[in-house]
Amino acid sequence: MFLTISTTGIPERPATDLGFLLHKHPEKAQAFSTAHGTAHVFYPEASVERCTAALLLEVDAVALVRRGKGKGRGGAPDAALAQYVNDRPYAASSLLSVAMSTVFKSALRGVCRALPERAAAPMPLRIEVPALPARGGAELVRKLFGPLGWASVDAVAVPLDEQFPEWGDSRYVRLVLEGELRLADALRQLYVLLPVLDDAKHYWVAPDEVDKLLRAGEGWLATHPEQKLITSRYLSRRWGLTRQATQQLEMVRLAESDDLDVESVDNAVDETTDTEEKPVPLAEQRRAAILGALRTAGASRVLDLGCGQGQLVQALLKDVGFTEIVGVDVSMRALAIASRRLKLERMGERQAGRVTLRQGSLTYTDKRLKGYDAAVLSEVVEHLDLPRLPALEYAVFGSARPRTVLVTTPNVEYNVRWETLPAGQVRHNDHRFEWTRAEFRDWAGQVARRHGYEVAFVAVGHDDPEVGPPTQMAVFTMADSRNENKHDSKNDNENEKEAEAA
Repeated sequence: MFLTISTTGIPERPATDLGFLLHKHPEKAQAFSTAHGTAHVFYPEASVERCTAALLLEVDAVALVRRGKGKGRGGAPDAALAQYVNDRPYAASSLLSVAMSTVFKSALRGVCRALPERAAAPMPLRIEVPALPARGGAELVRKLFGPLGWASVDAVAVPLDEQFPEWGDSRYVRLVLEGELRLADALRQLYVLLPVLDDAKHYWVAPDEVDKLLRAGEGWLATHPEQKLITSRYLSRRWGLTRQATQQLEMVRLAESDDLDVESVDNAVDETTDTEEKPVPLAEQRRAAILGALRTAGASRVLDLGCGQGQLVQALLKDVGFTEIVGVDVSMRALAIASRRLKLERMGERQAGRVTLRQGSLTYTDKRLKGYDAAVLSEVVEHLDLPRLPALEYAVFGSARPRTVLVTTPNVEYNVRWETLPAGQVRHNDHRFEWTRAEFRDWAGQVARRHGYEVAFVAVGHDDPEVGPPTQMAVFTMADSRNENKHDSKNDNENEKEAEAA
């Protein structure tokens, strides 16, 4: 997948200024990790008179299949071979758009501290895309780029096979754009129109795609003759999102026609009244799910195992129903931050009596942790090496044995929905692993059977119909607390030995 950007210059304004505008030095070949492969930026030529920057995206096709579960262009579930044999590594698509937003982030915004006047002014540009999928053919390419200020839009259909001209043309074109435009404008046009021409996206189109479209289309999309087609295709024909984008673009068009700000046109709502529903961060959704499960379980004395910087402890303290809260973490630094967050030194005696912060390792038994109503392991297990899990399992389920245990962990299947997460990488550098829903359920089921618990599963966050929720939670409930004293001592000893060995 290949794209070149060329410009010309004179001694007073050398063409190598392109390197400043792109924030990539012409004398270096650089590589950047993207969501689905590696992007390389290099300069085939760099002189005062002419400079060309090249973006080469090396797609990891196998990782793309694994992350996308075979969905999307060239990867339908009923075409197993097409998942691996397709045009994605070679033809410009939304993959290239995402790579551009990663590699040329500042250039897309028109930001250049070194040469702000060059970034703000039109410059001679030649952009070439050797293989561009175009559902609609060369004519549609010209309709999309023609009204955007280019002096020349050259879209030449690529034949299916030059040896057999009777086979006709493929759906790919070789695109060459020439004209004088701001570099940021040119890049934003490509960012939007590459996936529009391909008529497909390699990732889930979420509501925030509307904002991306409006930002990238600022200054040209509202008045574009093909606005309806662009909006519909960019948003993967999701009717609700398309309508939302169309309404906002119409507001922009009206404002521009009257030379007014959008805010002054869209004045039907009192500025002091915020009626827009803002997305709730996943961390807040996770804490809300935990608090709800604890209340349902009737827990009042709660352990937060791996409490980190104390966010959950702080949330628990706000509910007087939780009479005793113990936060445990191996990191003294994290406990110090938690103490400052909770303002323990200034907390009243009665409130301070409800909370304890304690240093301890979750892979060792601690008699002080016995007898509590509930224990929470929120985003903890994935930070341990897999061979250490049996030790944690015994310390919590075999030794401490609270009536209820809540375990939350990332759902690795959902990672395909994070557009900027590089292929094959976990969400955090310190994660030793991330489980699929099936793997998590298998582990939780085995733990429950070994220690006399029942387990149920709760989705946290948007439950995607294809890949599930971003966070998965297991709710362990002691099968019969009345028989707790009859817990199988033989199995208990075997688990303890296994934990000590681990």
